[in-house]
Amino acid sequence: MTGKVDTHPKGEVLGCEVIQGYLKTLDVSPGVYRMLDSESRVLYVGKARNLRARVSNYARPTGHTPRIARMISLTASMMFLTTKTETEALLLEQNLIKQLKPKFNVLLRDDKSFPNILVSADHEYPQIKKHRGAKKEKGSYYGPFASAGAVNRTLNQLQRVFLLRDCSNSMFESRTRPCLQYQIKRCSAPCVGKISPQDYRQTVKDAEKFLTGKTTDIQARLAHEMSQASEAMEFERAAALRDRIKALTQVQTAQGINPKGVAEADIVALHLENGQACVQVFFIRANQNWGNRDYYPRVGADVEAAEVLEAFLGQFYDTREPPRQIILSNDIENPDLMAEALSGKLGRKVELIVPKRGEKAELIDGALRNARESLARKMAETATQARLMKGLAEAFDLKAPPERIEVYDNSHIQGAFAVGAMIVAGSEGFLKNQYRKFNIRGEDLTPGDDFGMMKEVLKRRFKRLIKEDPDRSEGHWPDLLLIDGGAGQVSAVASIMREYGVEDIPMVGVAKGIDRDAGKEEFYRMGNRPFALRHNDPVLYFIQRMRDEAHRFAIGTHRAKRSKAVGATPLDDVPGVGAARKRALLAHFGSAKAVARANLNDLKAVDGVSGALAEKIYDYFHERG
Repeated sequence: MTGKVDTHPKGEVLGCEVIQGYLKTLDVSPGVYRMLDSESRVLYVGKARNLRARVSNYARPTGHTPRIARMISLTASMMFLTTKTETEALLLEQNLIKQLKPKFNVLLRDDKSFPNILVSADHEYPQIKKHRGAKKEKGSYYGPFASAGAVNRTLNQLQRVFLLRDCSNSMFESRTRPCLQYQIKRCSAPCVGKISPQDYRQTVKDAEKFLTGKTTDIQARLAHEMSQASEAMEFERAAALRDRIKALTQVQTAQGINPKGVAEADIVALHLENGQACVQVFFIRANQNWGNRDYYPRVGADVEAAEVLEAFLGQFYDTREPPRQIILSNDIENPDLMAEALSGKLGRKVELIVPKRGEKAELIDGALRNARESLARKMAETATQARLMKGLAEAFDLKAPPERIEVYDNSHIQGAFAVGAMIVAGSEGFLKNQYRKFNIRGEDLTPGDDFGMMKEVLKRRFKRLIKEDPDRSEGHWPDLLLIDGGAGQVSAVASIMREYGVEDIPMVGVAKGIDRDAGKEEFYRMGNRPFALRHNDPVLYFIQRMRDEAHRFAIGTHRAKRSKAVGATPLDDVPGVGAARKRALLAHFGSAKAVARANLNDLKAVDGVSGALAEKIYDYFHERG
């Protein structure tokens, strides 16, 4: 890819005349163009097979939709990047849209990763567990699943049928007797030798066959083994096999709604209504429905379905592995180009299908129905949220309904494991991808000093805002701050705001009343007397929900920090001691303290610990005194 950046001198001239100035220097190469306003903010990112031809369309004064006409009228300059192929331009376009979030592009706003099931490969008795994020651990990955709930349901089925362990390696090594999972027939207790490594490996293979849709072979083999056990008068084993067959049959019965003729595909259906969009995605893997998720991309009032769906596919699969088939509700603008781009990403052919009849068309009909119903619910919720925002502005005497509310809370146990939390609410509800957590760092803070912790959190928050978005153009600045606390907390926050020269953002302290009962909250604003809202006021319920969400997020962050600290050992800091050697040392000595007291010869006797590593461990603990 070659880069070429053209700029136009800023002036009063905008729109078609500016765009015409670039046509003299553009060639017929494929590439990506950016349209910028007078403040150099990106308005739109587009791709082109022929840059000169594509940009010349914008140079025409008429014949545009209202959205495009508005975009052209705001254009003060353009930037261009030429590419070798149109496919490369498509991939670059979607990357830039996700990175720059231009105002006039279709934008996929939800970019959460999907969970998978991991069958580990680093242990004699592999663990089966939920996995999210980069696939760095050794093992086989199965997914994606639409949600953690879909993964948990499948894991539950796998445990009932195949009795695989889900405990961590450290817990496995420390067991001396079977756990509850064995008692309720959800695990074969390999930790205490209730099953041989060979038999356990066979159950792992069966579980992997199940996850790839090969259930018939498993059932036939289990039936044969049950018959053999019965003939050999091994009635207990025969009964256990019977229970597994029964569980597998129940799973297959429950999965009767799954498609028979679609082995691996994503079902993608779009519904557009009143300038809003919902895309429903169903994940079909191994002829099984692994759940669905709805998305609400940002679209314009006059945008076409083909443009929305193509933009969604490009952004959705930018960081995800596409399946072999993608079944669509609508045609897109460049199906061959998109298929080529996704095939190159996957390393094998990806097929885009818009079915007209048969099972695939029925799947699309079901996904479209879900998309319509989801969008109707979303629009109703948005209308309700708009009313709440308006009520909030009236209750707190704000100039306009807030578009972004930030709510802050702290959590600690007598000052230990202290964390601060920020949640964000807007016109579409809670914006969970905007939540932030703060590990309290202040060494001079008195344990349990809530004022001091709140000051630290707000200092860090606004220092970063001022650095990253000084002109408040990115939409990251709050219109209202809600603080958990009364007059003292509000005063502390006000002093921080003054220190950073930010005194135009309203803030409200939310404190429980004298009986500390929900519904009797009192509200504090600088320079005003405390006041309360009516007990049955919907705005009061909304504030309670935001405060409770902040408290939930703060408590969850605190517990995660505490759990991590409790699970930590001095071995974590020893150079060269990874997870496997840490397990071996703890299994051999029983505790990290015993490792620290061990002599050099004892350390060398541990499996997997070389003489050089034993000396490192010995020196680490004894040099520290």
